[in-house]
Amino acid sequence: MTAMPTMDDNSIDAGVAWHYGDPFREQKALVLGAGRVDLSHRGVITVVGADRHTWLHSLTTADFLSPFTSMQALILSPHGHIEHDLHVVDDGSTTWITVEPKTSSELVRYLTMMKFMMQVEVEDVTQDFAVIGAPGHVATQHPVWHSPGSLVVDSGVTDIYVPERPSSWQVSELIVPRVDLGLELGDEALVGTWAWEAHRIRAGVPRLHMDIDNRTIPHEVGLIAAAVHLNKGCYRGQETVAKVYNLGKPPRRLVQLLIDGSTNELPEAGAQILLGDKVVGALTSIVQDYELGPVGLGVIKRTVPLDAILDVAGIAASQVAIVV
Repeated sequence: MTAMPTMDDNSIDAGVAWHYGDPFREQKALVLGAGRVDLSHRGVITVVGADRHTWLHSLTTADFLSPFTSMQALILSPHGHIEHDLHVVDDGSTTWITVEPKTSSELVRYLTMMKFMMQVEVEDVTQDFAVIGAPGHVATQHPVWHSPGSLVVDSGVTDIYVPERPSSWQVSELIVPRVDLGLELGDEALVGTWAWEAHRIRAGVPRLHMDIDNRTIPHEVGLIAAAVHLNKGCYRGQETVAKVYNLGKPPRRLVQLLIDGSTNELPEAGAQILLGDKVVGALTSIVQDYELGPVGLGVIKRTVPLDAILDVAGIAASQVAIVV
């Protein structure tokens, strides 16, 4: 099967297949629980050493001291803005972290700077290991990250900011030796990142450097239950997390946008979102969905009425509330 990458070189997903010739069929396959996605452009980092859990516990929003195998964690700025989104797996001797493309070196630089006297070693192993995406929670001999329960509909995990998701984001990321990437992907049900993005956007799950910018706090994009432990010790940005959580009023909120498809136009990410003649936010992700048509995510002002019809690059769009 021949890959057909159609993303330009400046795209965050440049370098991997956008689709394999039939993106709507690939989207349906993911929804039905089939397919493998080449996510080999994601960064892979390892952390080893006796102090790795205590150390990561002090640097991130997550609880590394309780037993775990898979989790999501954030690194925040001193003001509580999201700087890094970590998908974390621990196999008992090594903590594996996968991150967005082109962010691994920056994260390694920060972690190395924060080592001090701790018994930890941090290494960027992106050249040696690659990530494969799969629907569902896959069991494998390789390290595998599972999406948090709060991103799955009817999981029983509650989030005061996200009472109900439009659909589930129950997925896995397999970390495999890069030399075995082709073998591990196979060729029976290859799925491109177009379908993977549609699956994510359909569930209203934010992505770093797309829906998350340098002003984003976790509450605005529905990542409190997924990635933030509210009863742990101090970490950078904790004051903002606690203050906003206790007040319950983040300044912005993530919404899903169902965009009028009658014009056959697809707005570009970054387009302004207007309510009347006032700019209230920006379109952050956009995709053509096999079932919903043009659908995107946007971050808008909290005060925008939930039932308001918005204008995205001159095209009408209704909201599906993600964060309320």
